[in-house]
Amino acid sequence: MKHIRYIFLILLLGVMLFAGTFPYASSSVTRPASAADALQGSEEEGDPPVNSTIESAFEPYYVDVARTWEEEGARPARESILVPGTRLSGQSEGASVTTGSYAGKEEVLIWNNNRTEWIEYEIEVPAEGMYEMVLSYHALIDEDAVYQSYRPTTMAVSFDGEYVFNEARAIEFARMFRDELPFKKDEKGNHIRPRPIEQNQWMRQSFQDAEGTSSLPLKWKLTEGKHTLRLQSFAPIVIDQIELVPPTTIPSYEEFQTTLPENNGNASGSEVIVIEAEHMQAKNDVAIQVMTDQDPLMSPDADNKLIFNAIGGTRWQNGGGAITWSFTVPDSGRYNLGIRAYQGYQSSKKVYRKIMIDGKVPFEELLAYPISYSTSWQGLVIGQSVEEPYEIYLEKGEHTLTLAATYAPYSPVLNEQEQVLARIRDLSENINTITGGVEDTARTWRIKENFPELITRTEEIKQRLERMETMLLEVNGEADANLQSLATAITDIEDILRYPNDLPYKLEDLSLISSRVASITSSLTAAPMALDKLYIAPAGTAFPRMEANWGEKTLRNVSSFFHSFSSDNRLSSSEEEVLNIWVNYGRDYVNLIQEMADQYFTPETGIEVQVDLLPDENLLVMANAAGKSPDIALGMTEGRPIELAIRGAVEDLSDYPGFDDLFEQYSPGSTLPYYFADGYYALPETQRFQVLYYREDILQKLGLGVPDTWEEVIEMLPTLQQNGYNFHIPYNDYMTFLYQYGAEFYTADGMKTALDSPEAFTGFKLMTDLFTVYGIEQQVPSFYQHFRDGDMPIGIADFNFYLQMRVAAPELDGWWGMAPLPGTESEHGEVERWTGGNQTAAAIFSNSHLKEEAWQFLQWWLSSETQQRFGNDLEGFYGVAFRWNTANLEAFTGLPWNEEELAVMLEQWRWYKDMANIPGSYFIPREVMNAWNRTVLSGQNYRDALEEGILGMDREIWRKAREFDYIDEQGSIVDTYDPPQVTEPWKGVDRYVNP
Repeated sequence: MKHIRYIFLILLLGVMLFAGTFPYASSSVTRPASAADALQGSEEEGDPPVNSTIESAFEPYYVDVARTWEEEGARPARESILVPGTRLSGQSEGASVTTGSYAGKEEVLIWNNNRTEWIEYEIEVPAEGMYEMVLSYHALIDEDAVYQSYRPTTMAVSFDGEYVFNEARAIEFARMFRDELPFKKDEKGNHIRPRPIEQNQWMRQSFQDAEGTSSLPLKWKLTEGKHTLRLQSFAPIVIDQIELVPPTTIPSYEEFQTTLPENNGNASGSEVIVIEAEHMQAKNDVAIQVMTDQDPLMSPDADNKLIFNAIGGTRWQNGGGAITWSFTVPDSGRYNLGIRAYQGYQSSKKVYRKIMIDGKVPFEELLAYPISYSTSWQGLVIGQSVEEPYEIYLEKGEHTLTLAATYAPYSPVLNEQEQVLARIRDLSENINTITGGVEDTARTWRIKENFPELITRTEEIKQRLERMETMLLEVNGEADANLQSLATAITDIEDILRYPNDLPYKLEDLSLISSRVASITSSLTAAPMALDKLYIAPAGTAFPRMEANWGEKTLRNVSSFFHSFSSDNRLSSSEEEVLNIWVNYGRDYVNLIQEMADQYFTPETGIEVQVDLLPDENLLVMANAAGKSPDIALGMTEGRPIELAIRGAVEDLSDYPGFDDLFEQYSPGSTLPYYFADGYYALPETQRFQVLYYREDILQKLGLGVPDTWEEVIEMLPTLQQNGYNFHIPYNDYMTFLYQYGAEFYTADGMKTALDSPEAFTGFKLMTDLFTVYGIEQQVPSFYQHFRDGDMPIGIADFNFYLQMRVAAPELDGWWGMAPLPGTESEHGEVERWTGGNQTAAAIFSNSHLKEEAWQFLQWWLSSETQQRFGNDLEGFYGVAFRWNTANLEAFTGLPWNEEELAVMLEQWRWYKDMANIPGSYFIPREVMNAWNRTVLSGQNYRDALEEGILGMDREIWRKAREFDYIDEQGSIVDTYDPPQVTEPWKGVDRYVNP
């Protein structure tokens, strides 16, 4: 029998190899003969396709396609082609395009787009060649809007229906901003963060990779004849014209020097031009922020205050982020460049900047200029060395200097990384195939004899890791944490190869290796650097001193140490004349709340406000016990207010005038966690719930629609799984299933759980069956990465996932969508999509001596006007990654969503229903998940598992009721909780839904 099993496995593996289950089985691959053919593969000569799933979801990367064109001898175009923006040949149905005048130009295309639309141009190419494209455009600014969007316009660019390379799916056209100057100060002498001001100007920008993986503009190989160019986007823009031009050629520095005038003009007698970096002329991303640093040589000197004297840092680390400064040259001549920079954010790692003069890179050495790691501020002369600075000839007059973050030198490492990860994933799948997913340690394997391909694949992974290690060391110049991660991964692979017959037991090791290799991505793609000053010095002139000496640093450290004991660095206590507010958000949020209170609330009410960062929410309990609690706490987790209310620590807000008006702003399901003893002890600030995310391109390829009910989810699973995909469901999302099947967490009086109902058992059964019967993966470390890679093209996730996709996956803009959660169909035919989520809340403490003033602040803070202003300012300062998920629906609709996104959010909002909190309610999620573990992981019957959990819930609720005198010593119920119950979707959403 044992031999028969071996024979069967060998035959099965042979069939798989023949059918292409192992994607590396093929011994040769034909290189693409054209750009269109490049869609079929992009690896080195002899390398077969990496992974069928990835290939079906993505085109090859630009670097691979460009290499193919170079090997084919593609020639650069010789002439330019001009395409007026108004000369459309096609557009999507209902596209919001008009022709008119805008910002001083006549006959331009005004594309007032707020959803995914496309436009097309027919282009006649006179001769085959390589072309770059340039867009002349203007941001479409809605003058009537109270708040503006700060997002760039991202376009997907295709020719003749094909995306020739992956980067063409996300071409960003930036908007330009500057900070409001001069910086304003508060009453303590600290600078107030300036607001971004959009520059109303026409721009001319090449089509470039959105993430800055390439330092040069993208190129397309076009054959002679007619071609259809399609631009797809979901953001507004005004287009003047599109140019197809011959590729940019940038000389080397040696070649560049031959073009310079021999004499130095009159520059040698000029003084060094010093530019304060925080006084930029423009930036292409509002997330790039001015900052403060206490280094003694900073200008202006911060002197232990918050004085903006630098720019960048971790706010200037994303590829493509650019800052421009203007300066005036008094005399024509040769000049050297210098900067005073801090690059100590990632140990031993180089970062790179593209350096441009008057919008152009003068020579190729400045396409990606390296900045070495240093633990302190350093003065850098731009050149081959300090003794050999680069010289640039500047004519007398106005000029601009631009520095843009780039990680282009690391791109080859990242491309190789993707190949390695794909091969590890496929090797794991191959092992799962031969083992049937069962790790039988009692079994003896003969991998060398029966499955030598597995060893070959493992050796290839090792070789590629070694190649990555060599490439990374060459780019970075020294060992760093990333190199150490690769070295560890190589060692682990070598250990696996040392005992090849143990390969079937190494799935966990392969997973760890994959995690180590993947972990370097965030580091390699981040290029943080701060700037204090920039210098333009006449050639041969000495630069000013750019680094503080030991004595200056020591004096400043001593001064900072003593300043740390000042009152500015402690949480404020309850002072009678000042409203003290503790905030459980980040420092950026705290600063903005303080600024808004000073600017709007205090002048209107005369109430002074002190906003402080709360480092640990548990301090609220200790501060209350010590009688040192604040007047107001913001950002509390949703369970905290009732914990405090039970102990009489926070106020019943429903007793205050105007409560009903404020309460109506929220959905009934969002206020459930804050009800206790006939009162509401907090109100929600933020609200986070889950929706369905899906990859449009992959579902379309599979012929699948977006599921509306759980029955439709189950129906689509076989198609997904047979093609190597799966559906993502968070394993701990119990509220969705219990609520959608009509279950409640408590009985009407709240003294017991109500999860022993038939509805609860039905919902729990589906929740567990999806994992035990229908093959949903039990735990997914990163749904975002699986979604981006394409092997998990549909699933459920929350608001944070939306932000990740918007910020970190621009190549998928226009190729993924959102939909309301799948639901259950009611007897009336309505699909019920109930779900819970997470919230943060605001409350007033009972110890406050300024309760009326605190209530005035809460009314102001939670109003739709203030919440919308806060959300827009926060996003304006720090970018879309800081999108404020306010619980105030009116304010939420005023944030810069597009129509499609907002429609989904509003539909799901009406079905939002959180869980009420009573004493002992913390046991409910714990016991529900214990029941899930017993069912899914241990194989226990779902009903038995949940019934066991119900006993634990009821026992804890009863114990807590006894502790707080809701049940007397004889076991009789003295009082009841009576939590509200929400059974109908919120109709308050209707007034915000477009008809």
